[in-house]
Amino acid sequence: MARFFSRRLALGTAVAATLATALPVQAQTPVKFQLDWRFEGPSAFFLHPVAKGLFAAEKLNVTVDAGNGSANAVNRVASGTYDMGFADLAALMEFHANNPAAPNKPVAVMMVYNNTPAAVLSLKKTGLKGPADLTGKKLGAPVFDAGRRAFPVFAKANGVGAVNWISMEPALRETMLARGDVDAITGFSFTSLLSLEARGVKAEDVAVMAYPQFGVKLYGNAIIVGEDYLKKNPEAVKAFLRAFAKGAKAVIADPKAAVALVKERDGIANAELEERRLRMAIESSIATADARAEGFGDVKPPRLALMASQVADAYATKGRINPDAVWNGSYLPPAAERDIFAAAKPAKK
Repeated sequence: MARFFSRRLALGTAVAATLATALPVQAQTPVKFQLDWRFEGPSAFFLHPVAKGLFAAEKLNVTVDAGNGSANAVNRVASGTYDMGFADLAALMEFHANNPAAPNKPVAVMMVYNNTPAAVLSLKKTGLKGPADLTGKKLGAPVFDAGRRAFPVFAKANGVGAVNWISMEPALRETMLARGDVDAITGFSFTSLLSLEARGVKAEDVAVMAYPQFGVKLYGNAIIVGEDYLKKNPEAVKAFLRAFAKGAKAVIADPKAAVALVKERDGIANAELEERRLRMAIESSIATADARAEGFGDVKPPRLALMASQVADAYATKGRINPDAVWNGSYLPPAAERDIFAAAKPAKK
């Protein structure tokens, strides 16, 4: 009899141990996350909380996949293929305006790039000293490029006349500028500048007209969530943003260590190059004067409303854009938890 109870006790202990191990995994809420682009330096903001267990500590099982453009990220979240994503706010606004009856329209819940990284880049030898010099020139970019789509806003703010657009695949954009096939290109500054360097162009030979420095204060990329997922998993979204804010602070404090995680995910990544890209993204779009004034992750209603009007005009959307429909800041962590700027260090040149 004693041996019987001993065996029952041992079996019960083994079952309890198995359940204790399995329960945390079962309790985790899955989150499929779509990036806007390839695994590059800025991807560290999402890969860090995965690798360091910050999402897991919030009972989330987050998977992060590379993307191929903000518009595609918006579409994939809208289709339900992904629960959350990272996309340019203008692309999200366009989707809302052109698809008013869509059943699962994504919503932006946290601003990451407070200032758009969009810019016009040219070779200094071309002699384009300011926006007005772009009138009549050949500009190159993919048709879906955020800088190209928003160029009418930039042109209106700076008195730029008609330009001639040359369309190409993303991989050819910097190549065509380097060999003189176009006078200038549009793109994210921290992407195109480093891509030009990879093609033998020195950084000091490139002129960069960053949109925010020329009166175009558009918001950039934000974390977006599908409407259905948001309704069904509000606490998971809040948890995701809490973990992301913690990770963002760590990434800003130590970009080199953060980029090592990008290298782990994509073995062919050039760690030195991606660290530079990450630092440039932080300096130009994240730890900016505007972001410090508004608070990391948040937006200001008047600025958001102005952007909605500008995007509707520039993108020639089917309808006007309701800023309250594309943004919901009620899931953000408290401001104190989003204070990531104390960790920010000057970007290395």
